[in-house]
Amino acid sequence: MKGHTLGRLGERLAADHLRRRGYRILDRNWRASAGEVDIVAQQGNEYVFIEVKTRRGRAFGAPEEAVTPRKLERLCAVAEAWLADHVGDAAVNWRIEVVAVELDRKGHVVRVDVVPFV
Repeated sequence: MKGHTLGRLGERLAADHLRRRGYRILDRNWRASAGEVDIVAQQGNEYVFIEVKTRRGRAFGAPEEAVTPRKLERLCAVAEAWLADHVGDAAVNWRIEVVAVELDRKGHVVRVDVVPFV
């Protein structure tokens, strides 16, 4: 499975997992000049900006370990751009999360975990 295909599979698994946990998916693969966010969702009164990291095995570490401080900074900028575009100047609560998706060598799901960032 190629990287692009693996990433799309991970995003689909993540979106399904989030829906089961009560998130409402608002956007997928939203782009701004600052970058892209994989999933924009809403849980209760909070907007959630989600980076999905998918790995097959742990050779390169756990999926969530791939989110660097620089990537987190870009996610914040994209989140702010999405909010400006969709809710304007209204004060809203929002957060960033990572969904870690791990598959085994045969492509079977090992885990799908939501990892909050503070």
